[in-house]
Amino acid sequence: MGSFEVLGQAGNSFTGLDWIFILGYFGILLGIAWWVIRKRKDTADDYFLAGRNLGWFIVGASIFASNIGSEHLVGLAGSGTTDGVAMAHYELHAWCLLILGWVMVPFYMRSKVFTMPEFLERRFSASSRLVLSVISLVAYVVTKIAVGIFAGGVVFSVLLPEINIDIGFMVLDSFWIGSILVIVLTGIYTVLGGFRAVAYTEAIQTVILVFGSILLTIYGLKELGGWGQLREICGSEMFNLWKPLVPDGIESTWAPVKEPGRMAWYFNDNYPWLGMLFCAPVIGLWYWCTDQYIVQRALGAPNEREARRGSICASFFKLLPVFIFIIPGMICFALATKEGGNEAIAKVLLDADGNVIREKAQSAFPLLVMNVLPSGVRGIVVAGLLAALMSSLAGCFNASSTLFTIDFYSRFRPKATQHQLVWVGRVATSVMVLIGLLWIPVIKGGKGLYDYLQGVQSYLAPPIFVVFFLGVFWKRLNGKGCLAALIVGFILGLVRLGIDTPVKLLGKSYDPGTFLWIMNNIFFQYYSILILIVCISVMVVVSYLTKAPSYEKISGLTYGTTTAEHKKESRASWSTADVVFSVILCILILGAYLYFRG
Repeated sequence: MGSFEVLGQAGNSFTGLDWIFILGYFGILLGIAWWVIRKRKDTADDYFLAGRNLGWFIVGASIFASNIGSEHLVGLAGSGTTDGVAMAHYELHAWCLLILGWVMVPFYMRSKVFTMPEFLERRFSASSRLVLSVISLVAYVVTKIAVGIFAGGVVFSVLLPEINIDIGFMVLDSFWIGSILVIVLTGIYTVLGGFRAVAYTEAIQTVILVFGSILLTIYGLKELGGWGQLREICGSEMFNLWKPLVPDGIESTWAPVKEPGRMAWYFNDNYPWLGMLFCAPVIGLWYWCTDQYIVQRALGAPNEREARRGSICASFFKLLPVFIFIIPGMICFALATKEGGNEAIAKVLLDADGNVIREKAQSAFPLLVMNVLPSGVRGIVVAGLLAALMSSLAGCFNASSTLFTIDFYSRFRPKATQHQLVWVGRVATSVMVLIGLLWIPVIKGGKGLYDYLQGVQSYLAPPIFVVFFLGVFWKRLNGKGCLAALIVGFILGLVRLGIDTPVKLLGKSYDPGTFLWIMNNIFFQYYSILILIVCISVMVVVSYLTKAPSYEKISGLTYGTTTAEHKKESRASWSTADVVFSVILCILILGAYLYFRG
């Protein structure tokens, strides 16, 4: 058997008080899961959408907890260490949740669907539903599950690096142990409790995560010497939120391909300002307004009012990551580079020349936890880390099982009983857990995983964004146009993925100047915009070359077919308070852009 000495990467050990808080977290989690499991009903409506009776706070907290997970603990905090606040653009997409609540929720709630592909069937055709279901399931496996496993391994390898267990044919290090624990524990309560267990545990996990991360920011600033010290050490460059959006020179506006010697024109070598300006909002609207992973929480509300307020609530939560993930990443950078700062952090993060090692930056958040926090508080924050990892995976497992059961199984077995649907949902969740376990060896050896995953989302988002938003705003577009746009967009994305994957995960390179090299080096944002333009063109042209849809059949599913009764119901579902809070959120986003300007 291997060593079980529980040490942090810099040598700080967990104390008994830390373990009390960590075990207390698991106790609360198990208690809630058990309570929910006892309340469950053996129906598809209860298992997949919690009986459609989630209150607005549970909806909002669940949306936030599903989103705040692996990519934030590892990727976002790491970006704060290397690039400052620039990646806060993606967090300030909180306005997309207002679009969900005010624009898309009325159509979703009116249709009474379980899944986003099911909505496409109501609006367009059964074929569109099937294609989107396939795309979504593939995307969940190669993105959300992959990221969750990777981050779980990274966090555990920092917190408990000395753990090794010899199981005979191989030695499990902390990366393996952490990944397996996160997957299995999350899978258990997701399989048994369904969406209700996921939603209620995510609400508690949100509170723990936010509280713990705020504590980390406070203690980190105290260790550093305050906010003024952070600004002084990081400088205006790292406090410049506008950097990805403002060109440094005229060439950087249009050059689509990365070229050696010209990287200074681009933000972080991989984020051209024009790409960020147009591509990022499309990805944001796709993710927050059309992705099953997120929208399923709103579908669990009893009515349009609760779903909208849940979305507004989640939008305020969404502003927090700038301060509870990016700022701690910057604090980690400051402590490492400050004269007389934290030597343990500097030893891990910096190379011999005193520059941040980008690969090591992904350890910034757990590294700060182990070197800044006092005993007891460390346990609370570690519980928050585990909460984030588990909540994002739980949401993915449940969304995947819902898609498979509702969009595939029930389609081919329309006479299946409610009990059979729930049973298939549990089996589907278990299969996703096994797939996650099988992913570990691939991810552990992967290179450039985060840029690769961001690229995956950029290639998958445009066709889905196009068919949902154009479908809601343009009643003339039909099922044939939708199907053509989905297929063409998906093929274009797969072509780029087929070229990117050997480079990102296997370290392969192409000869400069060749077609494959050019395709691989076109900024993924520009390629995403290309897919967007092609999909819009294909959908409009094919729709107008074929028969118009039956407007009676799609009544209430587009703005052009919304009846007076539909409008009256929607108007009755919101109050002045909903509008006021939505305006406040927009003001806060604008304030962030004005403050973080370098």
